[in-house]
Amino acid sequence: MKAEIIAVGTELLMGQVVNTNAAIISEYLADLGIDIYYHVSVSDNKKRIEEAILQAEKRSDLLILVGGLGPTQDDITKQVLAEHLSEELVYDLKGKKKLEEYFVQTKCEKTANNERQILVMEHAKALFNQVGLAVGAFLQKNNHYYVVLPGPPSEMKSMFTKELKPLLEKIIGKKEQIHIRVLRFYGISEAQLAAKLEKLIAEQIDPSLAPYAKNTEVTLRLATKSKNTNEAIKKLDYLEQKILAVEDIAFYFYGYGDDNSLAKVVISLLKEKAKTITAVESLTSGLFQSTLGEVDGVSEVYKGGIVAYSLDTKVKLLGISEASLLEEGVVSEFTARMMAKAARDIVNTDYALSFTGVAGPNSLEKNSVGIVWIGFARRGKPPIAKMFHFRKARQFVRKSAVMRGLDILRRELLD
Repeated sequence: MKAEIIAVGTELLMGQVVNTNAAIISEYLADLGIDIYYHVSVSDNKKRIEEAILQAEKRSDLLILVGGLGPTQDDITKQVLAEHLSEELVYDLKGKKKLEEYFVQTKCEKTANNERQILVMEHAKALFNQVGLAVGAFLQKNNHYYVVLPGPPSEMKSMFTKELKPLLEKIIGKKEQIHIRVLRFYGISEAQLAAKLEKLIAEQIDPSLAPYAKNTEVTLRLATKSKNTNEAIKKLDYLEQKILAVEDIAFYFYGYGDDNSLAKVVISLLKEKAKTITAVESLTSGLFQSTLGEVDGVSEVYKGGIVAYSLDTKVKLLGISEASLLEEGVVSEFTARMMAKAARDIVNTDYALSFTGVAGPNSLEKNSVGIVWIGFARRGKPPIAKMFHFRKARQFVRKSAVMRGLDILRRELLD
């Protein structure tokens, strides 16, 4: 089966919204063993949407249209597809019930155009929306499969995994499926990783191997086709062992999965070791603690922390000598060490990290943009600090500082 994704929305073409749905759906389809060859974006225009459908029918078996299911006049995806397939649009009763309950519960005024969201093609199977109100659809007609999904990513993900995936699995049956494993690395660039794995990448057949650069880290995507899960696991295990045996690569490896993160790994290790963490932040201005806060269950290991941006705040909140700060500089090894020690003492945790530096756009105290000091305090040991130099834009410097702090803590917990 060959699939094609048609993303509908003028905002996509204008750059106001990034088309993340296409990437997510492609991964879902790959997991099912469905080949995806084309991504198309089209504006909210009847003629152009129909042209995209006609073109997709010439080269694909499965057409997935995403977006344009809302209540406004420019949400016309269902209407265009229904006319193209000579299908009447009817109200989905389950969707209608949810719509009516929504307006009762929220006490919002219901307008007639809201009912556009619960229309489906007469001979289609309605795909219930557990997150929002717009009903999706699945229809087999004229030797093609047609799918309509909502544009908001949370709604699309829920509808695909809970409603559409079981239907596609029945159609596909027991054909070979793609099994994927994602390895995550921090502290090494995509180019460096690819260079170390050059021989393995050149020799790859099955499983396949491909590096992908993220914002501040790199992933390796291992993929193999197999009808048997155990056979796929053995093949992926063998390739993973060969990868991690290559010079120094295991040093940078920290976890698995697309939905994993360095913060999740660190929180898990803190829980496992029954240790607690705090932080005091200057240039990162709370970004480290916000990153921790995104992880479920963080309250077990994170008590709270401090943002001390200015020199005056470092004196008042942390009790660091103003004279020493002026003498040593706020961007210095001394300040990073004293910040970490003060935070650990104040919050009474096992570990504390501190962040001070120059995110830009201007230099500070003769320190160039990108210079960052990260302090680390451990219970019963003197605080230490290390300097790093991140050489890109302001937000990259801040994010890189957070990731480096997480990695320092991860390595401490693994010792």
